Amino acid sequence: MHSRGIKADNMFSAPQYDISEDPQGALILRLHGKVDATTAGPMIEELTDRLKKSVFASLCVDLHQVDYFDDFGVLVLAELRKTAARAKAAFHITRASDRIKELLSLFNLDSLEEEIPIPKKKSPGLFTRIGDAVIQQMSGLNDAVTFVGSILLSLIHVCAKPRSLRKSDTLLYMQRVGVDGLPIVALISFLMGLIMAFMSSVQLQQFGANIYVASLVSLAMTRELGPIITAIIVAGRSGSAFAAEIGTMKISEEVDALFTMGFNPVLFLVVPKLTAAMVMVPILTLFSDLFAIVGGLLVGISMLDLTVHSYIAQTIKTLRLFDIFWGVLKSGVFAVLITWIGCYRGFQVSGGAASVGRATTSAVVSSIFLIILSDSVFSVILRYWG
Repeated sequence: MHSRGIKADNMFSAPQYDISEDPQGALILRLHGKVDATTAGPMIEELTDRLKKSVFASLCVDLHQVDYFDDFGVLVLAELRKTAARAKAAFHITRASDRIKELLSLFNLDSLEEEIPIPKKKSPGLFTRIGDAVIQQMSGLNDAVTFVGSILLSLIHVCAKPRSLRKSDTLLYMQRVGVDGLPIVALISFLMGLIMAFMSSVQLQQFGANIYVASLVSLAMTRELGPIITAIIVAGRSGSAFAAEIGTMKISEEVDALFTMGFNPVLFLVVPKLTAAMVMVPILTLFSDLFAIVGGLLVGISMLDLTVHSYIAQTIKTLRLFDIFWGVLKSGVFAVLITWIGCYRGFQVSGGAASVGRATTSAVVSSIFLIILSDSVFSVILRYWG
């Protein structure tokens, strides 16, 4: 005969039981006293270890001497039944009181040992994913077109009633987009002109065509690189700021408050940003062209034995007013795209701060994509127009 075998701590009472073995190889487990929360844990641990080391044909649990039995007792019996099943032995419960039988019937002991399979989530098929992506893109396109319509209606309202434009906010955004962005635009454009002049001079020097470095730098910057570089910088600085500002207002419900008070959120928040960007981005583009030409001039003077007069004269000879205005036109379109996508992503924000970060990133990426795409369209138009 074997009595209880583990030492109880402060939280648990010592389990009371006896184990005996009959000549046929069956184990008889007699439980005593209380089988509740205080004894269930130690009893399961000790009996499981004891039975794993034993060889038996069946396990009979005698509940005649149990004074108190609750749902933790049902758990003990369920674990004993699992242990017997692993040993491929029969399991029986004998001399249980009516209350214990009622409790076992209520908890359905047979079902407790069954492991409920967790259904695996089936991954959607290829066509399902494609269809879902198409639906999401079409829904996003519908929202974007609706937002464009709201902006156009707000602009018409401003044209009809100029006093409705928030002039103080417009001037503030003009400072943020233009004045604050001028140093970085000037530096990057200067370095870009310097690099283009240096790289092109390596090839043009072989043919004695140093003077055409001025033509290459001026034409490339005014027509293509100047507007693109300026727009990308503005997208990174101001487009992301527009998305973050409106997104933060969206999650703090300030946009809903504006709507509740009778203000048009698009007229109140978007139009000043759009007006400021349309004015300042073309001006920044002109500064970008100027600083790039200065960068090329530095290389021409220091490395190509050109004079300031000859370099500037070749630049003026190469450039036409059409080239300058073409770049300014493109930069104006880029400004509209940057403001539109930045504010649109801001209005799409929902949830918490993480959504603001995603909207900001999406605004920058989408703006750069639209800038390159629209520049490709302008290049095709210029090719067939010319």
